[in-house]
Amino acid sequence: MTVSVEPTSVPMPAGEPAGQGTGATAHTPAEVLRPHAEDAFAAELAALAAQDDRPRPARWRLSPWAVATYLLGGTLPDGTVITPKYVGPRRIVEVAVTTLATDRALLLLGVPGTAKTWVSEHLAAAVSGDSTLLVQGTAGTPEEAIRYGWNYAQLLAHGPSRDALVPSPVMRAMAEGMTARVEELTRIPADVQDTLITILSEKTLPIPELGQEVQAVRGFNLIATANDRDRGVNELSSALRRRFNTVVLPLPETADAEVDIVSRRVDQLGRSLDLPAVPDGIDEIRRVVTVFRELRDGITADGRTKLKSPSGTLSTAEAISVVTGGLALAAHFGDGVLRASEVAAGILGAVVRDPVADRVIWQEYLEAVVRERDGWKDFYRACREVSV
Repeated sequence: MTVSVEPTSVPMPAGEPAGQGTGATAHTPAEVLRPHAEDAFAAELAALAAQDDRPRPARWRLSPWAVATYLLGGTLPDGTVITPKYVGPRRIVEVAVTTLATDRALLLLGVPGTAKTWVSEHLAAAVSGDSTLLVQGTAGTPEEAIRYGWNYAQLLAHGPSRDALVPSPVMRAMAEGMTARVEELTRIPADVQDTLITILSEKTLPIPELGQEVQAVRGFNLIATANDRDRGVNELSSALRRRFNTVVLPLPETADAEVDIVSRRVDQLGRSLDLPAVPDGIDEIRRVVTVFRELRDGITADGRTKLKSPSGTLSTAEAISVVTGGLALAAHFGDGVLRASEVAAGILGAVVRDPVADRVIWQEYLEAVVRERDGWKDFYRACREVSV
């Protein structure tokens, strides 16, 4: 027997507005610190849908072409500008979108900070209009997070029943033909990971307690992300890995590309936090990116000096965090202009994860590279001050 799954809801008291009386408060997307992608970019998604005349897979809000345009950016025939959500090789996005249009699940793999979660969220928003069907993977993620759980009050009172069943985000996605997301798949215990095998191969989720099953309807698919530095933690079994088409998200190829990514993302974050405009600090953003890339690659940009790399990843995401923190310092304790003194402490915190080994590497980099670089004297002094 196949069972349908309806989204669970909590009835509101009569005459009481939504978001009041239950401890919750309703907010508009503009008031939310980090709106979901489908809310933050609702206008762009609507513009794409209005002009998208290409074939759409079952239950997709946009065609594969429009989904790729949403992620990569472009200008529509009516002049509407779609901002890029991902800056990288176009083919990577095209393969990811095409995978979701097939019966294969998508695994986004890469080092920390390569926008796996960001891409996953925007793909789900563009395909299904809902990026919230999410399972966050941790060492403590239980099987119920992927399959289903139980309302124990109902279970004890009436026994196993449809009313007592609590669907997981994956079960809801299967029943509604939506895109589910599983973040940090390799952080999830191996036996829980393998819960996905039947779901991805048979497109079915058995409910043995009820003698029923949930069959995935057309439009269902799953996007998982994994950190390739987590090898040896909870590696995927070969059976599960075969159910995925793996797309590797690389680090930005050039410094200019990484500066562009950091600038765009910091600008978005800054607007939500009322921070100064990014262009005022573009020189410092370029210096942060240069430091991160040189230490990450183990060689200076000119290729003349080999360097030791610290234990941290020094990812693009961390560069965004350093610059955002610096802008906050400039806004609240400075004159609003991002300078070396505002980013120095953030860089030190990102580089020196091991207080012994990383500190030595950082000091060597400061003295051998930063100190001798033209136009970096202010940066050298600021870093020296926070490093003492």
